[in-house]
Amino acid sequence: MDNHKIKNSPLGAGGILELARIDIKENTNAEFEAALEIAKDVISRSKGFQRINVKKCIEQANRYILLIEWDTLEDHTIGFRESELFKEWRALIGPFFLEPPLVQHYT
Repeated sequence: MDNHKIKNSPLGAGGILELARIDIKENTNAEFEAALEIAKDVISRSKGFQRINVKKCIEQANRYILLIEWDTLEDHTIGFRESELFKEWRALIGPFFLEPPLVQHYT
């Protein structure tokens, strides 16, 4: 598997889905969502980024999942995570985290 691109992925001809579960501090939803809108623009400038979809949990008001599609696993784990864009992204939304996000990757 070159660069973790999966030819028969449900995401199409290659592609990785990053699922990030984020629990934020209580009663900071409006501020978090505003910061996330800015952060979406930041991550969208990263090489290999395809799209992001954000969902808010019904049962737990301070929980979100981010579904982020990348061309390759390395585009996320190396290209983005080791970049200045990641520092900017984390500076925007990191202060709201209750704990570090749970991040997993899917094909």
